[in-house]
Order: sequence, then C-alpha cells, then structure tokens
Amino acid sequence: MKRASKIYTALMMIFLFAPIAILVVFSFNDAKSLSVFSGFSLHWYRELFRDAETLKAVRNTLVLAVSAALISTAMGTAAAVGINRLRNKVLRQVMDSVTNIPMINPDIITGISLMLMFVFVGRLFGAATSLNFGTMLIAHITFCLPYVILQVLPKLQQMDKSLPEAAMDLGCTPFRAFLKAVLPEIMPGVITGLIMAFTLSLDDFVISYFTSGNGFQTLPIRIYNMTKKTVTPKMYALATIIFFVILTLLLVSNLYDEDEVQRRRAARQIRKASKEEKT
Repeated sequence: MKRASKIYTALMMIFLFAPIAILVVFSFNDAKSLSVFSGFSLHWYRELFRDAETLKAVRNTLVLAVSAALISTAMGTAAAVGINRLRNKVLRQVMDSVTNIPMINPDIITGISLMLMFVFVGRLFGAATSLNFGTMLIAHITFCLPYVILQVLPKLQQMDKSLPEAAMDLGCTPFRAFLKAVLPEIMPGVITGLIMAFTLSLDDFVISYFTSGNGFQTLPIRIYNMTKKTVTPKMYALATIIFFVILTLLLVSNLYDEDEVQRRRAARQIRKASKEEKT
C-alpha cells in the first residue's frame, strides 16, 4: 500500500506540474515551435518587454490586485473580528453562511449580477459610463473578502481571549489593545489572506470580463483577446515570471508561519517554566 500511495502521489505531482514545466522550458525556446526545442534563448523575454500593450495590461492587473488585496484584507480582518465577537449562535451561523456564498457561487453568476448592478446604479445617477476601474475594484474586493475572513477567523478563535482584556487593564484603549495584543497573534492569518486575495485578483478572468470598461484591460482579458488570433511564446515568458513571483510569495508566507509557530512554542515553554518556578 505504501508503494502504491507513493506512485499515486508521484503521478499526481507529474500531472499537476508537467504543464508548468513545459511552459517554463518553452519560454526559453529560440523558435515559435510548441513541440521542438530548437535552442536556449531569451528572445521571447526581450519581445515581452517590448510589447507596450501587454506591459500596460500587466501594470493594470498589478494595480488592481494590490488595491483589492489591501482593501479586502483590511475589511476582512475587521469583519472576522466582528464575527468572532458574536455571541448569538444563530446570527453567527447566518454570517458564516452569507460569507461563504461568494466562494461557492459560480463566477459567471457573480460577474453577471455585479455587471447588472453597476449598470443599474450608473444609469440611476446618470453616469456616462457604468463600468470602469472602480467597478472592477469593487467586484474583486467582493470575491476576495470571504477568503480573507476564512484565514483570519480561525486565528482569532485560537487566540487567548484574555489578551485584549489584559492590554486594556494595563491602560490601552480598545483600538490600541487590538494593535498591540490581537494583531500580532493573528498576523499569520492576515498575511495568508493578503497573499490569497492578491493571487485570486491576479488570476481572475470571468468576473473581470463582465465588470471591466473599455479603458481598462487586465492581463487575463488581454490574453483572451490574443487567443482570437494567436498566442506568441512571449506569453509563456510572462506566465513563467508570474509563476515564480507567486511561488516566492508562498515560500515567504510559509517561512513566516514556521517562524510564528516557533515563536509561540518558545513563549509557551517560557510561561510553563515560570509557572514551575512559582510552584
């Protein structure tokens, strides 16, 4: 059984990462061929940095992803704190269910419903155009929020409930107690939620397609428009760069979590030793 499980795991890893490996290899191909590697070259990386439209789409995508990640992380952290303080079990279950709706709702339904809402509100206020950067930002915050809450809420539930009370007993205001006592304890969840929101916003196509205006194009929409003609290997180069950037963010997040676990373990050992000395 152990051997079979190892073979199954290896096959799954190959199935998941073989396409990415092929993408990375052929981003350095000297020719346009998708089946024959004719030689190592940085030609397509140079072509990528000469493509003004693609670089503009990358910039738009990064601005949108960073803005959505930061705003949804701040709002999601505040929402998680509020949900964690609810004492009514029924109300808390309702809030949990409402929070999960954007995650389980199909993207196409979310995109179409948001588009209709933005068009309705825009016409209600007589706006010349209803869809723009602002509508895309609101849409991205909408589907990123539940993932941030999902990462922060468990950290709040694991935290010692007496920490903010102890901080306020020592003279802190409630907000300062949150910054000094609560936030450091839940920071791993906040960082994970931030990275998840950033990657989800960076990757989104369906919701962006329905809520984007004519003057703002993200990278997924740019690539979709290119598929109507042809996708050149410079897109492989761009995908390779994005893959390694996301991989770096994940490694940093995991290292931060490991450091946080070690710090907490050391703090528990110190508290345990101090209790033993008192007894």
